[in-house]
Amino acid sequence: MSIEENKELAKKVLASGLDLVEFLAEDAEWVIPGFGTYRGKDEINSKLLAPTGGMIESMGSSVITNIVAEGDWVVVQSYAKDRKLKNGKEYNNTYCQVFKIVDGLVQHITEYADTAYAKEVFAGG
Repeated sequence: MSIEENKELAKKVLASGLDLVEFLAEDAEWVIPGFGTYRGKDEINSKLLAPTGGMIESMGSSVITNIVAEGDWVVVQSYAKDRKLKNGKEYNNTYCQVFKIVDGLVQHITEYADTAYAKEVFAGG
């Protein structure tokens, strides 16, 4: 895929909210420093996406502020807008996601975010 196609795929992933499994390679890896590492499409879905989705009332949207790419790598800076949890709290974190895209699928994501904020909001602290 071209660099532009890779950037478009990264945009689709962010626009999909938590419904992004179709964009993942079977052996994809998702790393969130300070939070955890998830290996394989099934583990990503069962241990990260599904539990998170169970706590979210409204995904709101992801607003991309910057996107750069080179080769198979795409880096996206973004923030969540109008994201609300079932516990009534807002969860509008800021992100920097580093995607590796191979053959039209996401092979790897490293997601940098304020994990202390995430733990506080999700744990109800």
